[in-house]
Amino acid sequence: MAFPTFGASKFTHMNITRSLLIVLTTAFCLPAITQPSDGTITGKVMDPLQKPVAAASVFLLRLPDSARLANTITDSTGVFIFETISAGQYTLRISATGYKEQVITLTHETGKGKTEAHLPALQPSAAELGNVTVVGRRPPVEVHADKTVVNVEATLSNTGATALEVLEKSPGVTVSRDGILSLRGKPNPLVMIDGKPTYLSGADLASLLNGMNAAQLDQIELMTNPPAKYDAAGNAGVINIKTKKNRQKGFNGSANAAYNQARYASGNGSLNLNYRNGKFNVFGNYNYNRNNGFSNLTIKRGYLGNDGITMVRNFEQPTHMRQQGHNNTAKLGVDFYLDKKTTLGLVAGGFNSPRYFDGVSTGYWKDADMVTDSSTKTISDNSNRWQNGNVNFNLRHQVDKTSELTADLDYVRYDMESRQLFTNENYDLNGNLANSDQIRGELPSHINIFSAKADYTKTFKGNLKTEAGFKTSHVNTANLAIYDVRDLPYGNWTPDYEISNHFTYEENIQALYGNLKGETGKWQWQAGLRVEHTRYDGYQAGNPAKDDSAFTNSYTSLFPTGFLSYKVDSFNTFTINAGRRIQRPAYQQLNPFKFFINEYTYQEGNPYLQPEFTGNFELTHSYKGKINTTIGYANTTQAFSQIFRPEGEITIVTEGNLGRRQNANLTLNVNQQVTKWWNLSFTGTVNYTVVEGNNYGQTIESKAFNGNGNINNQFKFNNGWSAEISGNYNTKSQDGQFIIQDFGQVAAGIGKQVLNNKGTIRLNARDIFWTQKIDGQIRYGNVRENFFQYRDSRVVTLSLQYRFGKPMKDAEKKRGGNGGAGEEQNRVRVG
Repeated sequence: MAFPTFGASKFTHMNITRSLLIVLTTAFCLPAITQPSDGTITGKVMDPLQKPVAAASVFLLRLPDSARLANTITDSTGVFIFETISAGQYTLRISATGYKEQVITLTHETGKGKTEAHLPALQPSAAELGNVTVVGRRPPVEVHADKTVVNVEATLSNTGATALEVLEKSPGVTVSRDGILSLRGKPNPLVMIDGKPTYLSGADLASLLNGMNAAQLDQIELMTNPPAKYDAAGNAGVINIKTKKNRQKGFNGSANAAYNQARYASGNGSLNLNYRNGKFNVFGNYNYNRNNGFSNLTIKRGYLGNDGITMVRNFEQPTHMRQQGHNNTAKLGVDFYLDKKTTLGLVAGGFNSPRYFDGVSTGYWKDADMVTDSSTKTISDNSNRWQNGNVNFNLRHQVDKTSELTADLDYVRYDMESRQLFTNENYDLNGNLANSDQIRGELPSHINIFSAKADYTKTFKGNLKTEAGFKTSHVNTANLAIYDVRDLPYGNWTPDYEISNHFTYEENIQALYGNLKGETGKWQWQAGLRVEHTRYDGYQAGNPAKDDSAFTNSYTSLFPTGFLSYKVDSFNTFTINAGRRIQRPAYQQLNPFKFFINEYTYQEGNPYLQPEFTGNFELTHSYKGKINTTIGYANTTQAFSQIFRPEGEITIVTEGNLGRRQNANLTLNVNQQVTKWWNLSFTGTVNYTVVEGNNYGQTIESKAFNGNGNINNQFKFNNGWSAEISGNYNTKSQDGQFIIQDFGQVAAGIGKQVLNNKGTIRLNARDIFWTQKIDGQIRYGNVRENFFQYRDSRVVTLSLQYRFGKPMKDAEKKRGGNGGAGEEQNRVRVG
C-alpha cells in the first residue's frame, strides 16, 4: 500500500480552529522536547504497594537556608525531574493528598550530571477531613506503556453526562451515527464494564451506555493491544469502563444527583454503599437515569439512470423522533475472607430499561426536476423493555507470597420485549390519500450466556511474572419476529411471512493462554499467546412463505501479543506493541431474514458472514511521561462492512466481508502542568484508512485521511473552586461506502466544594454552540444518498455529589466482582 506524501496544498483548507489547536500544542511541546542539560535531580514517588503516585507535589529547597528553588508535580508514572541544578546540598519535600508529607536531604555533586533521589514509599495519612477521605488530584488522561487511562471525575464537563458522551470525548475514540465505536480509526473495540464485555451493537450499545451516568464511572482504560489474558475479540483493542468501587472499612458511600436541561428536561442519580468489618465486605449500588430527548434525521436519495450519470428520480424523507425512557441498574455483592489467603465473592445485578419511541416521517417522491409526484407518511409508535440479570461467583486464593489463583463462574441473561406499530399513508401528486395500511410487530428476544474461567499468576526472582489460564463459554439465543399487516380503515390483520421469522443460535468458545512479563535494567517486556476454538450452529425456522435453513461453522485461531519497552534515560522511553485480534459477527448479524425499519428500508442478516482478523503494530515514544507520540499500523482481513444495496426503490442494509482494511495512524498526547492552577491535556490522532473489496457484486474502495482531537483545560482555584474549558473535533472521514463531514463540540463548567468539603456542586454546559451534528453521504449501486442527523446534545447540567464514611484501614485486595463472561455479551444484538 502506498501512502501519499503531504503537500502544502493539502492544508490550505484548514480553518482557524484546527490551526489554533496546532499552535497551542506546538507552543507547549517545544519547551518540553529540548534535550536536558547537565545538573538534573530526578526521582520516583511510590506508595506502600509500589504503585506510582501521580500528581504529587515536589519542592526543591536549598540548604542551609531552606530557600525554595523550584517545584513540580509527578507524572503518571510517579517520576519528577528538576533541571539545570547546580552542585550543592538540597532538601526534597514531597506531599500528596491522602499521604503523610515526606522530607529527605541529598547532595548533588559537581560533574555528576544527574542525581537520582532514592525515596521511601509515601505512607497513607490517617488524617480525615470531615470524616471524608480526600482523594488525590488526578490528571484527566494518563498514558502508560500498555494502555491509556481516562480519569472520568477529573473532567468537570463529564458531570451529568452519560457513559457514551464521556467516551465521545476520550482520546482516539469516535462514535458513528449508529453508535459504532472506533479506537484510533479502527472500528469494533471490545467494550467491557469492570472487566465484563457488554453490548457492542450500534443502537443497542448506545442505548446501554446512554443509560449509565458518568457519576458511576471511575476510569476508562483504552488498550489497543491488551495482554493474552483478555479475550481476543475486538479488532481495535479493548475499552474497559471501570465503575466506582468503595474499599473503605466501616460503613461509607456516596450519593449523586444531576438535573439536565436541553430542549427537554432529564436527570440521573446514584447511591453507592459499602460496609466492611471483619471477614465480610458487603457492597451495593443503585443508579437511575431518565432519558428524554429528540433526534432529527433527513435522508435524500437520488437514483441514477442506466448511464450511471443522469439523475432520474429522487426521494426525500425528513424524520422527527422522540425518545423517552428510564433505566434502573442495581448491583449487590459480598466478599467473604475465609482467611488471609482465600476470598470468596458473590455478585448479583441487572437492569430494567423500558423505552418509548415515537416518530413522524414523510417521504416525498420527486422526478428528475425535483417535482413531487407522490408522498408517503409514516407514523411510528414503538416501545421495548430491555432487561438483564447476572450472577458471578468468584474465588481468590493466594497460594504463597509469589503466586495466586483466581476463578470465576458467570451466568448472564438478556430479555427484550419489543412492540412496533407503523401506520403508512400514501398520497398522490395532488395530495389526496390514495391508500393506507398498518404493520405491527412483536419481537421477543432471549439470550443466555454461561462462562467459567481460571487464572494463575506466579512471580519469580528478577521481576519475572508468569500468567496462565483457561476459559470456556456457551451461548444460546432465541429471536422471534411476528409481523402482521392490514389495510385501513377496515382491513383484518393477516400474518406477513416475508418478514416474520424465528432464529436460534448456539455457540461454544474454548480458550487457553500463557503470558510472560519481565523487567531487566532499562528493559520491560511482555509476551503472550492465546488459542481459541469456536463452534456455532444457527437455525432459521421456516414458515408458509420461507423454507427453514441451518448453518454451522468451526475454527481454531492463534493470537500472539507482546510489547518491548526501553527506558533510554529519565526522560525518554520507547515501546513497541504488536498483536493479533479477532472480531466475530454479532448474533443477529447472522440471522438471514429481513427486519422492517421503514417502508423503504430493511435490514438483513448474513449467515455466511465470517470473522475478521487484525494484526496491530505500534511504536510509542514517551517524554517525561507528559508527551507521548505513537505510530500505529493495522491490517484487517475479511473486514466487516455495513453494505447498502438497492432492490428497486427499497434499500437493504446488511453486512458482508470485504477483502481488506488498512489503517495507519499517528497519535500525540500532551499533559502539561502550565501553572500551579492550570493543567492542559491534548490528544490528537491522524488516520489514513484504505478499504478495498467486493461484496454483493459491488466493488468498494476508499482511501482517505481523517483525524480527531481533544483539548481539555482544567483550572484549580482557592476555596474549593474549579473550572474547565474543553472541546473535541473530528475531521471529514471516509470508510467504505460512508463519507462523514467534520463535526465537534465545546464544553465548559465550574465547580465548588461545599458542605465542609463533603460535597461538590457543579454547573456545566456541553455542546455549547450545538455543533455536534452529523452530515454524510453513502454511495451504493445506482443510489446517491445524503443524510443529516442531530439531537438535543446541547445540555446544561447542575449536579451535587455527597460523600460520607471513614478512610480505609488495613485494606485487603478485592476481586471486585469483575467476572469472566468474556466477549460473549459484547456481541449481543437484540434490536
